[in-house]
Amino acid sequence: MKQYIVDAFTDRPFSGNPAAVCVMDRWPEDTSMMMLAMENNLSETAFLVKEEQGWHLRWFTPGTEVELCGHATLASAFVILNYYEPESSEVSFHTMSGILNVRRNGNLYEMNFPVYELKEIPVTDAMEEAFGYRPLKAVLGLDLVCVFDSEEQVRNMRPDADKLLKIEGRIQNATARGTEADCVSRSFAPKLAIYEDPVCGSAHCAIVPWWAKQLNKESIHAYQASKRGGHLYCELAEDHRIRISGEAALVGITEIAAELV
Repeated sequence: MKQYIVDAFTDRPFSGNPAAVCVMDRWPEDTSMMMLAMENNLSETAFLVKEEQGWHLRWFTPGTEVELCGHATLASAFVILNYYEPESSEVSFHTMSGILNVRRNGNLYEMNFPVYELKEIPVTDAMEEAFGYRPLKAVLGLDLVCVFDSEEQVRNMRPDADKLLKIEGRIQNATARGTEADCVSRSFAPKLAIYEDPVCGSAHCAIVPWWAKQLNKESIHAYQASKRGGHLYCELAEDHRIRISGEAALVGITEIAAELV
């Protein structure tokens, strides 16, 4: 079985968010995929099988299977459109979050994702204790988005993982108005066995709609300010959808010798 290591939301290796993409002839047991994801120890390992209706895509963190992942979807599209269907400019994936379409547009891969419904919730002392700074606002969908006073706060924070586990959201996001991008964010996911996700595409299904409303813009340039960093080019679409675009870079192609039963 071939496994591709692809850095997403970047144009050069060793930056952006790394994902492992495994292209398989059949589905192994979930426990086997979980073990490989733990072995890779990346924020996501994507598994793909070509079925009658098309490509079926699943995502695993080192701790669990998740229902939506942006960077591993981008990485999967990069692999399919460059190594399996190079004549195509678009690929559709059947996933736990429905059908996700990805279109190649020059060097960018444009994903069409659902938008999370958000509700404002009270800012709490627990949020301040977890992040090290007190948020100005907090909104909750599937993930928590905390809005902070400055980009500097977001870049400098070192959240306490144990305290993050005690507050709302699958992923805890910190965001602020950016200087060179419309917004700057960080994504922390100890509940998924990931302290920090270097560039989280799915989190921007909540982050971008919030900033789009605040800035009165439909197109948002987002920057994920992790140590690796990454750029996301986002645009609100009709029917509660969002288009998230980014580049990708191949790091390596390996052969998995262990049999996945």
